[in-house]
Amino acid sequence: MNNLQVTALITERDSVRYTPAGMPIVNAILQHSSQQMEAGIARLAEFEVSAIAAGDISKRFSEAPLSGVYRFTGFLAKKSRNSKSLVFHIIDFSLLDTGA
Repeated sequence: MNNLQVTALITERDSVRYTPAGMPIVNAILQHSSQQMEAGIARLAEFEVSAIAAGDISKRFSEAPLSGVYRFTGFLAKKSRNSKSLVFHIIDFSLLDTGA
């Protein structure tokens, strides 16, 4: 199963663009930071991940404030058919904290 849920900030976000088929897409960078337990030891887990919101969710994602903390759900896939880089495809998200 390829199902990912992550809490993150939207640190960068492009404007909505359209595929040749007319599907709206928004590319972004998400940033995560948390404490995780590994082998009984607290570990700082920090990363940035490329993300994409496509279709109906792209409009809502493009209007989401950058200062908030969100819970994102989606899946990982290769950036392109021949790429080894992964992209997080956002299926849904919700605001957890406004950051204010």
